[in-house]
Amino acid sequence: MQPLSDRMLAEIESKNMAKESPILVRIFKEESELEIWKEDKSGRFALLHTYPICRWSGELGPKFKQGDRQAPEGFYTITPGLMNPNSSYYLAINTGFPNAYDRANGRTGAFLMIHGDCSSAGCYAMTDEQVAEIYSLARESFFGGQKSFQIQAYPFRMTPLNMARHRNSPHMAFWKMLKQGYDHFEVTRLEPKVDVCEKRYVFDAESSSKFSPADRCPAYRVPEEIATAVSEKQRRDDIRTAELINRGTPAASVKMGVDGGMNATFLTAVKSHGGPGAPIRTAVGTIPPHVNPPREPETSPGTTFSLASTESRPAAIESRPASVTRSTVQVASATPASSGGIGGFFSNLFGSKAEDQGAASASTQPAQTSNSKRAGAKAGQSAASAARPKPEPQPAETKTVVNNAAKAPKQETNGEPQRNTASATGVLSGAAPTVPSGGFDSRFGAWN
Repeated sequence: MQPLSDRMLAEIESKNMAKESPILVRIFKEESELEIWKEDKSGRFALLHTYPICRWSGELGPKFKQGDRQAPEGFYTITPGLMNPNSSYYLAINTGFPNAYDRANGRTGAFLMIHGDCSSAGCYAMTDEQVAEIYSLARESFFGGQKSFQIQAYPFRMTPLNMARHRNSPHMAFWKMLKQGYDHFEVTRLEPKVDVCEKRYVFDAESSSKFSPADRCPAYRVPEEIATAVSEKQRRDDIRTAELINRGTPAASVKMGVDGGMNATFLTAVKSHGGPGAPIRTAVGTIPPHVNPPREPETSPGTTFSLASTESRPAAIESRPASVTRSTVQVASATPASSGGIGGFFSNLFGSKAEDQGAASASTQPAQTSNSKRAGAKAGQSAASAARPKPEPQPAETKTVVNNAAKAPKQETNGEPQRNTASATGVLSGAAPTVPSGGFDSRFGAWN
């Protein structure tokens, strides 16, 4: 495995970080971007680098079942055992899907990765050059003592504009739950502690009792300064979202009508070369000849928006050290509880269709939606479904293992193959190949 480049080492040093400091990964589907955050010498995370994603498949929204081509959305914990240096797709980081939330909600699938080769069926595919650097950054953080790092996978940047645009999505209840975790990270720049109870995520919760994914949530506390900062950010975001909707911000289609996405950096390069068929070298990596770019969606005039800046600032907590002692207060959720005011308005506004009972229970008041809004949402969904071409039957979520030194063009299939027959107790099968003694995985085997 390659060492970090001089360019990356200089970038790390320029941002007051150590090579071995912890990392955190954020993924945004609609923007087709993957961010690497790294802890700086203040003890908080700062953005190190943003990578354009070469290919992801499916629609905006979570993965439900094996074979649906959906890339996962949610919060995932990556240990050394989920790092696969012998992937048939160059290098791979297993997301660990399904996590506790996914299992509690009956979701199925396996071997969903961040990997190379720019080919995806349920994965986030990068170029080989990109995934080599991402893999090396993760390896260095493990060498520095980080026992696991967090992947936060979102449908889009959780800005007021994007929440307004996607207000009619049937996934909105689920996305509002994800936004709570997004906001916890935004205001603290610390990795949020993630638990699951009542089939929903809870963040930075402190409890003397154990959290059980499918059972009733125990009494818990969220540190007061975090709860206050998150509540204030959500209040500002809700006001801004309401303003955008009142000004006539068009709603995005419920379905994109295309299979996934590709960052504009790569899409432009493929177009400029007259399409795939030969290796295309770009400043951020090589696009392989077998790449399958998504079909461009049909857009109406006035439906294109400028997306939020890659770098966003902490909403409240900026200067306190990570080790500060925090007072706590009893809270049930970071979302406003009142049925009146802006919180009540948004319960009514975004109550289109609950993703599932767990996501719906994250709100203290049931969402209220007028019959006309329901009819509009259903009409939009029907129109989008009619316009979308019938998908080809997809194979099961496995990939054929090939030799990395002489890769032939691959048929896109869901998931990552089980590379080795040997397995270790407590390690996801197929994610931790056998390596020589003293290698990367053997150094951290005790953690798995």
